[in-house]
Amino acid sequence: MQNKHIRIAITGPESTGKSYISQKLAQYFQVSWVKEYAREYIETLQSPYQEEDLWHIAEGQVKNEQLLATQNLLFCDTELTVIDIWSQEKFGRTHLWIQEQMKKHTYDLYLLMDTDLSWQSDPQRENPDDRERLLSLYIKSFEKRNLNYYLISGFGDRRFNNALIVVKKFLANLKESDK
Repeated sequence: MQNKHIRIAITGPESTGKSYISQKLAQYFQVSWVKEYAREYIETLQSPYQEEDLWHIAEGQVKNEQLLATQNLLFCDTELTVIDIWSQEKFGRTHLWIQEQMKKHTYDLYLLMDTDLSWQSDPQRENPDDRERLLSLYIKSFEKRNLNYYLISGFGDRRFNNALIVVKKFLANLKESDK
């Protein structure tokens, strides 16, 4: 594991604590984390986002991760599955580049945030009423692609501790397999 660059994605529907968990995990392990690029990008828009903006968001997310890719451990607040599902929901399709990147740009571990937290209103959020259905789309996507994911639930510190347990166990298994 010493020379391996481990990337862990924190992902899931809106208002499920992705940013909070990403930041807390990075603080715990004393590493950097990649913030969700969509927030930064959408704040710069002068009008509602369009389908092409999702491609720019995906490109920016990947670029920001690549800037920190040499770290031994990197936590990423969101990943391309979010953009794929977002695009399918809003526009009925996903840009081919995003689809191709999803195949190439994978993570060692996905922490899928459960929808058990209360919805928190935010000008950039759009789906307060169907998060469970959206969560099922993430699960289907991960299972179809045979990705290593864990559903993380709980409130406050319990949610963080549940994520931390999964990450520690994952890292310990990697370390053990290197022996």
